[in-house]
Formats: sequence, C-alpha cells, structure tokens
Amino acid sequence: MNDRSNTAIFDWTAPLGLPEFQAIADEDFKPAFELAFAEHDAEIDAIAKNPAAPDFGNTMVALELAGDKLSKISSLFWNRAGTDTNDTIQALEREIAPQMSRHYSKIAMNRDLFTRIDELYRNRNDIGLTPEQDRLLERVWKSFIKSGAGLNPEGQARLAEIGEKLAGLGARFGQNVLADEKDWILLLDDGADLDGLPADLRASMAAVAADRGHQGKFAVTLSRSIIEPFLTSSARRDLREQAFRAWTARGANGGETDNSALISEIIALRTEKAELLGYESYAALKLDNTMAKTPDAVEALLGDVWTRAVERAEADKLDLAGLIAEEGGNHDVAAWDWRYYAEKLKARKFDFSEAELKPYLSLDKMIDACFDVAHRLFGITMIPRPDVKGPHPDARVFEVKDRNGAPLATFIADYFARPSKRSGAWMSGMQSQHQLPMPDGRLGEKPIITNVMNFAKPAAGQPALLSLDDARTLFHEFGHALHGMLSDVTYPSLSGTSVSRDFVELPSQLFEHWLTVPEILEKHARHHKTGEPIPRALLNKVLSAQTFDAGFGAVEFTASALVDMAWHTGGEKVDPATFEAETLKKLGMPEAIVMRHASPHFLHVFSGEGYSAGYYSYMWSEVLDADAFAAFEETGNPFDPETAAKLHAHIYSAGGSRDPAELYEAFRGRMPDPAAMLEKRGLA
Repeated sequence: MNDRSNTAIFDWTAPLGLPEFQAIADEDFKPAFELAFAEHDAEIDAIAKNPAAPDFGNTMVALELAGDKLSKISSLFWNRAGTDTNDTIQALEREIAPQMSRHYSKIAMNRDLFTRIDELYRNRNDIGLTPEQDRLLERVWKSFIKSGAGLNPEGQARLAEIGEKLAGLGARFGQNVLADEKDWILLLDDGADLDGLPADLRASMAAVAADRGHQGKFAVTLSRSIIEPFLTSSARRDLREQAFRAWTARGANGGETDNSALISEIIALRTEKAELLGYESYAALKLDNTMAKTPDAVEALLGDVWTRAVERAEADKLDLAGLIAEEGGNHDVAAWDWRYYAEKLKARKFDFSEAELKPYLSLDKMIDACFDVAHRLFGITMIPRPDVKGPHPDARVFEVKDRNGAPLATFIADYFARPSKRSGAWMSGMQSQHQLPMPDGRLGEKPIITNVMNFAKPAAGQPALLSLDDARTLFHEFGHALHGMLSDVTYPSLSGTSVSRDFVELPSQLFEHWLTVPEILEKHARHHKTGEPIPRALLNKVLSAQTFDAGFGAVEFTASALVDMAWHTGGEKVDPATFEAETLKKLGMPEAIVMRHASPHFLHVFSGEGYSAGYYSYMWSEVLDADAFAAFEETGNPFDPETAAKLHAHIYSAGGSRDPAELYEAFRGRMPDPAAMLEKRGLA
C-alpha cells in the first residue's frame, strides 16, 4: 500500500460494510487515485499478457474482478463531488475526470487484451457459455469496439484525446451550473413579498435565509424544491418573473460560468467521435444496442406525443388567459405565469390546491410509503440504522433484509438541498451486487445503494412537507434503488441498473404508480399535526386531477428530448442559443412554455455522456411502465403476488443479464402497447 494513501478509502470496515466516511479527508483522494490507477493498470497488464490461451475465467472473470480499488475510490469521490463539494474537490474533479477517461481509453485500446476478448467472442458458440456469460461477453466486446479497439493507432489516439476532452468539459459544465445555482438568491421581506405563499414554503425559505446569514429574511433559491412552489403560489408577478428568469438562465449568464462555448465544443467532439467509429451521427452511436435502436424510432414516438401535447397545451392556455382576464389582468400568459394560474384553475376545477395536500405528504411518511410498497411487492424490510454514519450528517443509513430476514443490501438516503450539492435527484451504486469469489474469500458482494434528493430542509423541529411531484420523485429514485438492491446476477458489469439507457427508467417510473394507489395514500398520507388520514374526498380529487395540465408537462419534457436529439443527429450547428431557438421554432414551441432543461443547464446531456442523445428514454420507459402497471390493474390487485413475482424475476433482479426486450416479454408476455402511456398522460 502506498504510504500516502488513506486505507479508509479502500478498507470498508464500518458496520454494514460501509467505509468510515468521516475518516476520509478531501486531500486523501488524489494519492489514493494514483495508487488505484496503478494497481488497475497492473491487473489489466497481467490479463492481457497471460501466456495461457484465453478462456472465460482467465479473461472475462479476471476483467470483472480487476479495478476494485478504483471502483471504491470512484464511488466515494463522485458522491462527495455531487453532494458536498468545495473548491478542493472541484479542482480535483476537473483533474480526475479527464484522467479517468484517459485510463479507460488505454484499457479499451489495449490490443493484447482485445485480441483475447475478440477470440472468445468469435468462438462464443463453441465454448459452452451460459446465457449470462454470453451476454457479458457480447456487451464487453461491443463496448471495446465502441471505444476504438478496431481503429488504427492514429484513430485510437484521437478517440482517446476526444474522450479526455469531453470528460473535462462535462465536469466544467456541471460546476458552472452549480455555481449559478449556488450564487443566486432572492431575499424577501415579511409582508407583501410573501403574498400567496403557503406557511410551509415560508418556513423553508426562512430556514434557507438563516442558513445563509440573513436572519429574519425569506430566501428564494434555484433549488427546484423552492423555485417551483414559489412560481406556483406567489401572487407577486414581478417576483415570479425575476425568479423565473434567473432559473432559466442558469449556465447562460455570461462570464466564467457561461456554458455556451462548452456546448459548441462538446457537440463538435461528439460528432467527430461518431464519425471515427463509423456512425452517421452521435445519436446513431448512442442508440445502437438500445431498445429504440435508431433516431427515427425515437422521433416517431416523440413526434406523436408532441403533436398531442401542443394541441392540449394551447387549449389549456386559453383557459388560463380567461382566468387572467377574469381577475382584471391585462397581460398574456407568460412562462412565469403558467404554474401560478394553472394551480388556481386546478383549485377551481377540482376544489383543492397543492397547499391543501402538502400537510398530508410529510417526507418521513412518504419514505414509509416507499418502504411499505417494496415490502408488499418484494418482501424486503428496511431497517433504520441511526447508529451508522453516512457520507454527510443529513444522510440516513438503512439495513435491507430479504423476505427471509437475510441481509440483502445497504441503502443510504440524502434528502435535503444544500449549496454544496448539485441540483436534481439521482440514484447511484457505491458497490454493485455480484456473486464472484473475492480475493479475501467472500462469495460476491452485497449492493450499497444511494438515493440523493434536493428537498427543502425545514426549520429545526418541523417536518419536511412534499408536493405531489416531490413525492413522485422520492418514489422514482427509490425505484432505481430497488433495481440496484434486488439485483441477483453473477457478474458486476451486468448488475442492477447496468442496462440500456431506454430500459433503465422502467423500474423507477413503474414504482411511481404505487404512490397514488388509494390504499397506500390512505395509510401513509396523514396530516403532520393531527395524524388524521387524508380525507377520502380530498384523495378522490387528487386522483381525478392526475392528468390536469397534461399538455404543459408533456411539452416541456418532449421539447427537451427533441432538442437533445437535434443536437446529436448531425447538421451544421450555429451558436447554442440560436440553434436551440431555431429548433424550437421549427417544432412550434408554445411561447408560454419553456424546455424543462434548456441547453446551458441541461446536465443530463452535457455534464456527461450518460443521457446524451438519450433524454427520450424517460418517455420510452414510460411506454413500458404504463403497460407494466396495467398488468397489475388487469388482475384487480395492485400487489398481485404472481405478477409481483414475475416483476421481481424479470425486471428488478435481472439487471443486464438478458436483452431488455427479452426481459420485458418474459414479464408481460408481449411487447408494450403505447396506448397505456398516452392514456396515463391524459393525451389519448
């Protein structure tokens, strides 16, 4: 062991197999990365130069087990970079991201290593592989091809250079967005500034202001858990406009944090990468080996939804304009007006408001609801472990046991927004499940899964109250977590969420459906003060209003997905702002709605390559999840044991062990019908 490395990074000896998070200083990461890179290099070299003829064990299994130290430090570092960053971590992130790309490019372009993998792949039908082994070999071989293994030395060198540059640009993109979010704050005084704001939002804004040294003030921030309810409830149109403009300008404010030049460079490099690898566009490269397969298939789905969504949104806009006129307003429906007047219209149509619902949706009760659904479907039990420290004081740790009481996984949840945390919500795996024999004698590893949210933190002693959208986000990310925790495969590269991008959202979006199952809301949606269950009349109104404002939601999402595809399907690109505006004009974007994620702060697409040319996958998966939940509805029981068992076996535990279409057909007995998705969205 390099004596400069902190052993706590690699030796995870805390309870539940966790690391001693508090024993790891920011300065410990760099020397530990150096050691982990060197050790992984040596392991790869030993596999590539093994004098024995390649077989599945000495090549594929050895490759799966290599890089354990690098996996551990990476999971710890990227968790800290995402949830509790600072100048030291951000500087190292800018250094490590391209270094990581360079490291993996070197592995992908190791000719001796690829020769062994290629020989196994060409002979795969004759070497007695199991279906899971065949799947692993195919995926690894294809990943090497896409990483340049088949290119000449000059092409490989350029591809590696592109990957390194993209990694650095992606890190800078994300940091710029975080800087804009962190640095902007709108301080309000008590009185008229707060007109229309519900008590729980006022309390959250007061707590944020106090945390930032402005005692007695109320702070609007660009955290979605504050900005969206503010835009929904504030009666002050001038303040709504000010906050909305700041929110939508993230990454496009000029100066050091402006992302425009980065977008242009990222798109140019991605286009060149696709051309080097023989694809007609970057979208074609990314969609290869997905369920969608081609950009045309994606655009066919999105185009149908777009047409329906715009028609519905334009009709809804007339209703909102009527409400403005009725109140004596003399202005059109602007983008900063939509949420406010839509909430008023919903209250009129369905006789309830978000403010009436939120007291029944406390964070702790909704967490209990998530856990209850998981127990009913899959038999797992979530045991709080307040004695075990997570990576941040706000993080909660849970021990997860299966239906027989055996240890299954460890779950870490970090729910509250803070200036050092990037926006959004996500799931990640600190340790993937697998069943390979480990060097220390253990058979496999249990998954360690994290959920990260950005809910507004309440004042001390007060409960965090969620909107219905917040509660859906909680269920969504826990669905991802279940995909990781229930994984039951042999090889780590096929574990949990290691599936195609347009399949990975199925387990998460499907799990959202159980939030609004009446027996779940009746049990867990309880008033935070009285403990009384949500009244049946209010519950019925909530369920009746689920497709209200469907056009708005579909337009803002689909616009983002279509612009993502436009960026990545070739053609000349002018400056980002012009390209985005021209694309939206061609689509016929309604003036009163904006993209859910404008390009300068489109983290899904530009802070890494994960969802690039892949944002559509949420809607593709929505076709799957609506159809999958219909399987339960057809039985008349949302927790039907037989259907749940098939869901467990073929979706949540199968990881990437089989082709996603094959997995879905095994669960449902057929491929999905898009009609269920359109009906769910209220666009049928």
